[in-house]
Amino acid sequence: MRESFGAVFDVEPGYLNTASIGVPPRHVADAVAAAHERWRRGQDTSSTFNDAVETSREAWGRIVGVPATSVACGATVSQFVSLVARALPAGTKVFVEPGEFTSVTLPFVAAGHEIVSTVDAADLVAVSVVQSADGRIADLEALRTSGKPVLLDVSQAAGWMPLSLAWADFVVGVGYKWLMAPKGAAWLAVRPDRMDFLEPVAANWFSTEENYGTTLVLRSDARRFDISPTWFAHVGAAVALPWVASLDLAAVRAHNVNLTDRLLTGLGLPPNGSAIVSVDVPHVSGVVSSVRAGRTRFACHMYNTVEDVDRVLKALG
Repeated sequence: MRESFGAVFDVEPGYLNTASIGVPPRHVADAVAAAHERWRRGQDTSSTFNDAVETSREAWGRIVGVPATSVACGATVSQFVSLVARALPAGTKVFVEPGEFTSVTLPFVAAGHEIVSTVDAADLVAVSVVQSADGRIADLEALRTSGKPVLLDVSQAAGWMPLSLAWADFVVGVGYKWLMAPKGAAWLAVRPDRMDFLEPVAANWFSTEENYGTTLVLRSDARRFDISPTWFAHVGAAVALPWVASLDLAAVRAHNVNLTDRLLTGLGLPPNGSAIVSVDVPHVSGVVSSVRAGRTRFACHMYNTVEDVDRVLKALG
């Protein structure tokens, strides 16, 4: 058991893999377990789950700096990136970072758009705020002032970085990494002046005012792009995200980066200022990590400690 930022975690020592799967605090895991128990007994109705969807929608908006009316809910980042990709004119030039995660890149490739190597040459910039493979952090101010339409993926940033992204055209992200919710919840923020740019290609009962028939009455805000929610994922997100939104995320960032700095310095490498590091070392016994782009990736979150980092350094020393 560990206590951090006012929550209790049951994570095992040596878990440095939040960039793959976040570990929930006990109160989040308990909420999901209780929901499964109610389901087993037939004690819930759809309205219970829908309330959780709206709670997580509002909290995710607070975390990225946008109002709930600008936020659509879904299940994966690629679903929402595909929505943007399909709305672009044929042959649009899209800049993506070298080595960018495929949930950001492949929807544009599948739609037949041209991937370009510079921001200046692009009609749209689509990047992760924090790169999955190695933790590199995007220059958000440069993107904000570039004059280019921007799509940002916050999957590896939301939950440990303070974010204020209302300026971006589109923001996407999942909940199961640094936000410590179950897999199956994702969100899209659409800047109000870009709302009419997108087509609701997956219109469904949750995104419209009518549940039956063929009359299409879309919701008036970003909910028109909702995809029928994965209920139990949102049960967890409805507890995890408001809690994360209430934290001092600058303090969370400092905690996480202090740990990765300690790891890199101990390996004789310069700090990178990120909660994710990628190093050319072998697998470390007794440590949960990932291999990405041929290197070992370690990720430090609020529930990690100096002892977790020192376990790596001792094994490699």
